[in-house]
Amino acid sequence: MKEYILEIIETEGLYYGYYKIAVLLRRKFNLIINKKKAYRLCKELKVLRPQRKIKPNILEK
Repeated sequence: MKEYILEIIETEGLYYGYYKIAVLLRRKFNLIINKKKAYRLCKELKVLRPQRKIKPNILEK
């Protein structure tokens, strides 16, 4: 599965998240995988991008 994930990222999904990668693995390679497993594999391969941090809006009260 790791090879498939790396193939997806190299070809088309540079900016894909784990959810979209899971969907592509199901559609393209007919694998039975859910988003949690895809997340774990992406984390293991270090292909996840950092998430945006939500800054608290201290002006609104």
